[in-house]
Amino acid sequence: MGAHLADVHIAAMGFEKIIPRAEHLGVYLRLLARSATGQPITTFSSHFHRPRPDQEMHIVIVDNGRSRQLGRPDFRNSLKCIRCAACMNTCPVYRRSGGHSYHSAVAGPIGSILAPNLDMKQNADLPFASTLCGSCSNVCPVKIDIHDQLYKWRQVLMQEGYGPTAKTMSMKAMATVLESPRLYRMAGKVGRGVLRFAPVTVENRFNPWYNQREMPEPPTESFRDWYVNNKKA
Repeated sequence: MGAHLADVHIAAMGFEKIIPRAEHLGVYLRLLARSATGQPITTFSSHFHRPRPDQEMHIVIVDNGRSRQLGRPDFRNSLKCIRCAACMNTCPVYRRSGGHSYHSAVAGPIGSILAPNLDMKQNADLPFASTLCGSCSNVCPVKIDIHDQLYKWRQVLMQEGYGPTAKTMSMKAMATVLESPRLYRMAGKVGRGVLRFAPVTVENRFNPWYNQREMPEPPTESFRDWYVNNKKA
């Protein structure tokens, strides 16, 4: 009704929605429906070729950062998205929290790739809300390398100085520990000792991760210590 009753029909679309030929539309419609809801084809779609007599039809092609994303070799593949939400449905993070838990118009892992392109500062946290398990890339019907792009966005955001201060400091501390074998072994011994003799440091109500899980029994020795002690056996 909005298209037929109005004297002027104005439709807005992003330029990544343009397909080569009209006969390709059927492929995209079936691909979208099967990946989104499991149906063989969508229940309805609207097609407008020209305005009716005495009416006007205008198509507004929107950029809104799309050309900038197209100019990023590592991220231009994200513009192939057909908005099926298969990545959000399979994601272990988003399928529990829901897309509206995060401040992005496009929800799910694909939104975490598109949003930083619009505003790195405002959306710097989104690429980090992922396990990088790769399930999103596996189910994507148009083969977008979603988890790879999430990882690359993390590198870009940290290099541009948009990473959280706590994460920046913790990563520097971790890098220092991992660069020194002696410090790494010492940290491992301290960690095992704390878990064994002072488990309350982890097993407390202020740790939401622990509240939903059972902590494993801390090992008595590291794999390296075990290997050194048993390599002659």
